[in-house]
Amino acid sequence: MTSLAAGVPLLAEAACRALHDGAPAEVPGAVADHVTGEILERLGRELPGRRWQHALRLLTTVGAADERLLGAGPDLFTGLAGLSLVKRTALGLAVSDPYREVMELAHRWRRPVEHGTLRSRAVGYRATQLRTARTPAERFRLVEQGLLLASDPSVRRRLRPMAPSPATIRPADASDADAVGRLLHAWAQHSGFDPSRSGRLAELWLGEGTADFIIARDGEGRPVGVANLTGINERTLAGVEPLLQQHADRFLAGTEHAGLFIGAAFCTDPVIQAQILRHTLTLAVRYGRSVVSTASPDYQRLLRGLRFRPHGAIRDDVYGCGHRPRVFSNDMTPEELPAWLGRLTDPGTSAVADGAHADPHPRLIGRALREIGDPLALARSPLLAAPHTPTVAVLRAWLHDSVHALAESPSPTDAEAGRVLRTYYLGRCAGHDQAAARLHLSRATYFRRLRHGLAALSARFTAGGV
Repeated sequence: MTSLAAGVPLLAEAACRALHDGAPAEVPGAVADHVTGEILERLGRELPGRRWQHALRLLTTVGAADERLLGAGPDLFTGLAGLSLVKRTALGLAVSDPYREVMELAHRWRRPVEHGTLRSRAVGYRATQLRTARTPAERFRLVEQGLLLASDPSVRRRLRPMAPSPATIRPADASDADAVGRLLHAWAQHSGFDPSRSGRLAELWLGEGTADFIIARDGEGRPVGVANLTGINERTLAGVEPLLQQHADRFLAGTEHAGLFIGAAFCTDPVIQAQILRHTLTLAVRYGRSVVSTASPDYQRLLRGLRFRPHGAIRDDVYGCGHRPRVFSNDMTPEELPAWLGRLTDPGTSAVADGAHADPHPRLIGRALREIGDPLALARSPLLAAPHTPTVAVLRAWLHDSVHALAESPSPTDAEAGRVLRTYYLGRCAGHDQAAARLHLSRATYFRRLRHGLAALSARFTAGGV
């Protein structure tokens, strides 16, 4: 019952009375129903009548609601807005936590079918709002409401904790360097990482200062949480590639800003940790994609619950912890967010499988080149649907011929791009660093040519393979 009360004495005392009156402790909904009765009785002193009570229960189920979503008339909506537990937000009215969670739990126990129907209606309403949202801030507010409606209860527990967070989160600056270093060391110890290996990664991340970190401070101003949030681009490749390895070109091909890479997110306080994770999603909405590499089974479960796309493990146990990090991503562009909300909130949807959504041709070609030596994997390529590559054998031959033709191009840029593709994909390289060294190219030039080469093959493929 401690989690139900969330440290609020009034709720804790009401929960104790519920148990004393016979509510079974193993049925939290029954206890919450008793507690909700006491809450409504107190609120009845503020607003006479009973019609508003059902509307309040509906409000706790959908999170924040405007007049249309709530289905209440203007007088009832105004009456709810005057209650002490109700606050006005950018998306309408909302009940303050932890009272909202308690009352929603009671509503789900008392009217489970109505509760599910109302959640489904809220999902559809949020999807419509996402399609018309104009700014990243608007979109993130709607995404946050989507987290509240997630079908996986572990997502709601991890990202929408019952108690409000007292932390302040801001970008780290030069004065935070020592605090960031200490928190990264604590993160490595907490995660069971080899100190020397995690230390080398931390040095890479901090190589250009603290620009790619956020820091969380508690109510007394003490640094208690940190996250490494790096925009994927040529400047940041050195710190990102060791944790993406063979998956790196998937995110680098064809775009200057390939998303937001999340390398670490740490705080021992679960409430502040949830706030940090929500903050990372805020930034990911602005970048249009979130890319995560994590060795933590706990975080991997969370990412699957969030319906991020899994790409598999990298080659090496870079942290020396007995687990190879696994890579996940989620497209968060304005066009993709409504579909993600649908997956996130659909109880019949499992974690998204790799390749479940068609990628643009540069990524599909990069994937096919990675799988060129594995006929079974190549047999799953969407490129086989094209009339000029109807079989695995024909597709393999087309890829080989196209790479070699590009490497022999009279255009110096095209030729260098072809040599990059030939060296990395066809030359049995251990990684991008080794390929760049063989070609005597800087990392920045190497990745520019890699993207250029995949785009060139994409254009050739779209033109019918000629």
